[in-house]
Amino acid sequence: MITVDESTLVLGIETSCDETAAALVLGGDDVVSNVVSTQIDLHAEFGGVVPEVASRAHLDVLNPVIARAIVEGGVDESRIDAVACTVGPGLVGSLLVGISAAKALALAWDKPFVGVNHMEAHLYAASLEDPTLEFPLVVLLVSGGHTMLVEMRDHGRYRMLGQTIDDAAGEAFDKVARFLELGYPGGPAIDEAALMGDPDAIPFPRAMKDDGLDFSFSGLKTAVMNYVRSHPDVGDGDVAASFQMAVVDVLVHKARRAAREVGATGIVIGGGVAANSLL
Repeated sequence: MITVDESTLVLGIETSCDETAAALVLGGDDVVSNVVSTQIDLHAEFGGVVPEVASRAHLDVLNPVIARAIVEGGVDESRIDAVACTVGPGLVGSLLVGISAAKALALAWDKPFVGVNHMEAHLYAASLEDPTLEFPLVVLLVSGGHTMLVEMRDHGRYRMLGQTIDDAAGEAFDKVARFLELGYPGGPAIDEAALMGDPDAIPFPRAMKDDGLDFSFSGLKTAVMNYVRSHPDVGDGDVAASFQMAVVDVLVHKARRAAREVGATGIVIGGGVAANSLL
């Protein structure tokens, strides 16, 4: 454990899935540099992330990404106080690339190594935008692999309020986009197609909307496929917009209810699906 003050400079490394990233963060919330190398083009032909391809790509670009983050930060590597890295959850091969590099650098520089939980990092992401956030907070964490509601009571004190019982929201976006042949990655593809459609055109189901704080998106995904098969002339825009509305409607409804139940000061959104324009 290291003591962080306003002068503490941490090198952060992220390789949990299909993006290679490195950043320098000063004082806990000041991002001095942030370099991301994406693998979208590598996985596009497969319609999803291929773990073996992802891990090999991390090997190729991680060292240049780290070097660029340090150069853009305008500091000498001796100024870095600690090296942090995502240790999970994520793709095992991809994680190993980042962890091995981070531990090697920490050893070479004689600096502490800090393992970071992927989900915990998502919880804190909003603090980079607004360090004045006050607890308790409700975090809606929505990504390709996870959908959950978490109460942040204090630093390091969390309580799971609800989570998906089947598909994650991002997974549903990817699968529907693939079914509609809209392209990869699925989230942005659905978002773009929805701009050309009517979100009220098709009354897709809102599973478990008023039943606790858990989520379920598998049935919605199946409903979309069944509808398109039985209505072959339906426009992709209407399907995408109606599907997106069904997902976001449930996410927002449950996040607001969770915030009321715990008396939260606000709602924080994290994860890749947080970039969805409607959400």
